[in-house]
Amino acid sequence: MRRVALVVAAVLVAMSAVPTSAGASAGAGACTPVDWGSGTKTVFNGSGGFVTDVRSGRHECFDRLVIDTSLVEGGYYVAYTDEVRFVGSGEPVPLRGGAKLFVSTYSPSYDENFDPTYQPANPAEVVDVTGYETFRQVAWAGSWEGTTDLGLGVRARLPFRVFTLPNHVVVDVAHRW
Repeated sequence: MRRVALVVAAVLVAMSAVPTSAGASAGAGACTPVDWGSGTKTVFNGSGGFVTDVRSGRHECFDRLVIDTSLVEGGYYVAYTDEVRFVGSGEPVPLRGGAKLFVSTYSPSYDENFDPTYQPANPAEVVDVTGYETFRQVAWAGSWEGTTDLGLGVRARLPFRVFTLPNHVVVDVAHRW
């Protein structure tokens, strides 16, 4: 009897890992971000380390920007703004999209000898977001005094969240409200 119960439990666990057609067709309701919002998000864990890469990904309910750092716990400041500006010159960063997110990490893209740890091949298109539902452009805004700044052009002012994982700062922007 105990063996039957263990087999039933194993089957139930295995079935819970398989997406069902009902879950797959849940639609927009399944993608509604409950607690993201569009207000400024910031965490300061101190500064240090350095940026090593910037990449992006598409998900069912959101588009994702990932900034890789050498810090286990990186800090960030992310906010919607009228203009993202280049550090140093203060000139506007041209961005496509109906809204602009200023994304700053408290890690520079250079090391203690001021040697670059990350340089985008194309500062106007840091990562290719062609075909993304929400992202329109990721542009370099510079690295100065312990920070690295990016401009994220998005389709509209949509809810977003920011969090850290070991050696990563992650920005997710929802596809819809």
